This record gives sequence, C-alpha cells and structure tokens, in this order.
Amino acid sequence: MKYEAALFDLDGTLVDSVYDLYIAMNLTLSDLAFPIVSQGLVQSWVGNGIEMLVKRGLSGDMKVSEHLDPALADKAIALFYGHYEQQVGEYSVLYQHVETGLAALRGIPKALITNKARCFTEKLLDKLALRSHFEVIVCGDDMAKKPSPEPLLFACQQLNVPVSQAIMIGDSKSDILAAQAAHIDVLAVNYGYNQGENLADLNPQYLCENFLDIIPVLTQR
Repeated sequence: MKYEAALFDLDGTLVDSVYDLYIAMNLTLSDLAFPIVSQGLVQSWVGNGIEMLVKRGLSGDMKVSEHLDPALADKAIALFYGHYEQQVGEYSVLYQHVETGLAALRGIPKALITNKARCFTEKLLDKLALRSHFEVIVCGDDMAKKPSPEPLLFACQQLNVPVSQAIMIGDSKSDILAAQAAHIDVLAVNYGYNQGENLADLNPQYLCENFLDIIPVLTQR
C-alpha cells in the first residue's frame, strides 16, 4: 500500500464533540458573569486546544483580546476544566460511518493526534469505544500542539513508519499545517471544525466529504 500508517485527529474528524464544549464554555462564562455564546461560535473556535478556546470565549471572538487579563484567563481555564470533566462524552457522537471506516482500516497501524488534554481524550475514547483502534495516542499536554509537526513526527517514530509512508487525516488548518511541516501527506475532511477556512486553499493532498471516502485513499497501492 502507498500508506503504511494513518494519523487521525479526534474532534471534528472522528467525533462531533462541540455540544459538550458548548455547555462547558457557557457554564464557565456564567460563573464569571460574562455573556454566554452560541454553539456556532464555540464550534468556530475549536481546534487549538482548551486554553485557546476559553480565551476566545472570554474575548467573544476568534481573535483573543490583547486586553485579556492573564489571571482571569487562568481562572476561566480552571473553571472550564472542572465543567468539562463533568460533560466530556455526554453528548459527543461519532460522525457518520466512522465506526465502519475504522473497522475497514483495522489492518493499517493508526495513531490518534489531538490537541485535547489526555485526561479528557482518554475519557472520551472510552465512552465512545474508540481506544482499541489506535496503537499510539498523542495528546495536547504531551508535547507541542498542532500545528507543530512534533506530535506527528513522534507518532511516526512510535509506529516505526517513515513520514513518507504516513498520512494525516484531519478537519482543520492546524492538521494540514502540522502535516505539511512534517512533510507528511494530508487528507482533509470537509464536515468538521474548519474555523471558517476553505481547506482546499491550504492544498491538502486529498479533500473528502465523507469518512468512507478515506478508505480508497488509505488502501491504494
């Protein structure tokens, strides 16, 4: 096969988890007497880790306010962690065909690379029975987050696969930039959390509308 390993993003690629994040965000903002925000806004802010998500919530915008008090941000992040601990996985669901697709790809070594903290990642994977599909799991608090290439390179090393024989599957600019920096081919899915970006403009090797569309890409010879 052309690809000997597949590296998967989690939120927005395998799992629609935005409702859990939306609830935790608004509980946090309410604790601090800040205006609550819409689910659509929260979805547009997902992709760069919880710390950045919370700072965007406090700012009410994708661009974090330059006037944001660091102490307030730290307090909000701690509050969010507490709320999300209670919410993670409660309303999250697999995207259509993910279970079927992963089963069809069982012969290909797989790594999960997420900017989500390990404590939340493992809880979510267990709730959705996903953990057994991955030989390697790299989380946002293990090392540099995407768009850094570091977690992708680490995953390839752990899988003992050259970067030229790996492919990254993700839904966001961070996934694409991380793959490009690591010199790894990337397949972008159009249904996830793309932060308003037209992913085609970022020149991924493949762009798919449906999870099942990745199977012929990964199994080509």
